[in-house]
Amino acid sequence: MRQALGTFATGVTVVTARTETGRPVAMTVSSFAGVSLDPPLVLWCAQRGIGPFAGFAAAKHFAVHVLHAGQGDEAMHFAQDIDDKFGGVEPEQGVADLPLLPDCAACFQCAVEHRIDGGDHLILMGRVLAVDCRDAEPLVFHGGRLGGFVPA
Repeated sequence: MRQALGTFATGVTVVTARTETGRPVAMTVSSFAGVSLDPPLVLWCAQRGIGPFAGFAAAKHFAVHVLHAGQGDEAMHFAQDIDDKFGGVEPEQGVADLPLLPDCAACFQCAVEHRIDGGDHLILMGRVLAVDCRDAEPLVFHGGRLGGFVPA
């Protein structure tokens, strides 16, 4: 199953939120999708059993940062299962005090609309409250590796 899913190239995101105690949490995520333009809805899937899962499962807001081709180091940093992912990182402040990463291709700041059981993941659907984007080459994940996009 993992090998077959790995044949599908995806973009790379970092999702951030704050726990109920106000601690920032983050994880690298490739399972992100737009759901609706009206109302503006997106979804992503949080993996159960990793450090920041409980914080995301209880959060009322989250931000999805779409990474550009020059942010492979950020993708790898936030993919680590470590407690203090923001050590040495200066996030900006967003809606509902969301920790925002600078210089991303796009950022969706969201309020949680639905939490849906998805097996070993929790599907979090959010209503987009604010969005920023800029023209940038995407960071792509395929076959377990990060890379860039080559037009056909």
